[in-house]
Amino acid sequence: MNMTVEQSLITKLRMLSAQQVAEVEDFVEFLAAKSKKRAALDRLLAIAPALAAAGAPPLSEEDIEVEVQASRAARRARQAANPAAKDVGADRP
Repeated sequence: MNMTVEQSLITKLRMLSAQQVAEVEDFVEFLAAKSKKRAALDRLLAIAPALAAAGAPPLSEEDIEVEVQASRAARRARQAANPAAKDVGADRP
């Protein structure tokens, strides 16, 4: 980001109320999480040909759901162990 854009954003942020700044922060976190998820998907898709070449069987919908639920449970456990840490892109039920 160039300095002109950065300074312009800072100037605009200073004119917002505390509630509006919180909304901007939430939106920036949403964008960061979206980018992180996209990068993870890209990494996953990049290894798909190698998995197929290795003869790894594809996951069923049920297998995928089990993995997603296990990942969410692990995230909840980490959050419960450290409630002060904010997890960007937290799972939704």
